[in-house]
Amino acid sequence: MKRRFFLATSIGLSLTGLTLADDSGSDRRRVAIIGHTGRGNFGHGLDTVWTLLPETKIVGVADANPKGLASAQQRLKTGHGYADYRTMLKEVRPEFVSVAPRHADQHHDMIIAAIESGAKGIYVEKPICRSLAELDAIVQAADQRDVKIAVAHRNRYHPVMPVIKQLLDDGQLGKLLEIRGRGKGDRRGGIEDLWVLGSHEFNLMHYFAGQPVSCSATILQDDRPVVAANVIDGNEGLGPMAGNRVHATYIMENGVMARYDSIANDQTSKSYCMQLVGSKGIITIHIDMTPVAHFTPGDPYQVPEKPRPWIPITTAGIGQPESNPQAVRDVHRHITAVRDLIDAVDHRRAPLCSIRDAGVTIEMIAAVFESHRRSGQVTTFPLEERENALAKLSR
Repeated sequence: MKRRFFLATSIGLSLTGLTLADDSGSDRRRVAIIGHTGRGNFGHGLDTVWTLLPETKIVGVADANPKGLASAQQRLKTGHGYADYRTMLKEVRPEFVSVAPRHADQHHDMIIAAIESGAKGIYVEKPICRSLAELDAIVQAADQRDVKIAVAHRNRYHPVMPVIKQLLDDGQLGKLLEIRGRGKGDRRGGIEDLWVLGSHEFNLMHYFAGQPVSCSATILQDDRPVVAANVIDGNEGLGPMAGNRVHATYIMENGVMARYDSIANDQTSKSYCMQLVGSKGIITIHIDMTPVAHFTPGDPYQVPEKPRPWIPITTAGIGQPESNPQAVRDVHRHITAVRDLIDAVDHRRAPLCSIRDAGVTIEMIAAVFESHRRSGQVTTFPLEERENALAKLSR
């Protein structure tokens, strides 16, 4: 496999460890971190990534939890701590902001405050928000001020994804027949799995197959269709939620059918994945794993003459040793995503995983709720319903 598959934005780094977030080095990019200990904390490393970049300095960190704030200040090597993120944004006027809490109900207000403070780039934990109405407000505010928003779907930045896309374009998978997404199937199986982990898979479905065209879905609670009495205020600030089993089918822009299934406690290995099923083989993508993808050659519907291997896919191609392990590590630590955001601000382009890309993910999730509310009826995109349709189930 030729080296043309290397991700263009992969940068060889020489990391020098933690950088002190003082007021020296005025040419460094000013960064503020928003977290909330006990309410989503600081995401999966959305705070510490900035300490790994010598071109940035942390000028403030906010956490409404006093103990959490003290810990964050020590971890991020900054004396500039704030109990209120709005006060921090007003005083330090950062160029970049990390909206780090995992709890999605806080994201809208934090992002809007960051935009209004004059920030040029915002890096946000996924899922970016709870509803399409919140998404619409964020997109409008960001467009008005030309603010670049990147979302922490790390696998979208992985240098193996363009390799897989090229394999599809070159016909090495044959005809792409379908895409299968599978939830982790642990205690969160069903709608929580759909939100928290399935969002990664929808983001990649969009990357490989284009925009969704339609969705038909069913949500079950203990094998019975979810009704209004099942709806609760969900975990992680995700809003109205119900169901420990979900089955959704999408027709994508390239004509391929994509499926997503999640069942609570399904007795699998708890390793959620997405599969690209072709006439000549299957590519399985295990989210956040290394290696991130494997190729299983052969007609998937025929009995093989010999066992089918699972062949790793690396930045160098199928079955090749990983020649750029630093690029893979940088993805896992958010370095690639943050440096792409900085470059997007400097060159006034969209980040690799932009607010609109993440918005497609939110719409694919919202379509599950709307289709179920309509008894599994096909729902087309863009959705007219901009709120969480589970809150509108008939009683």
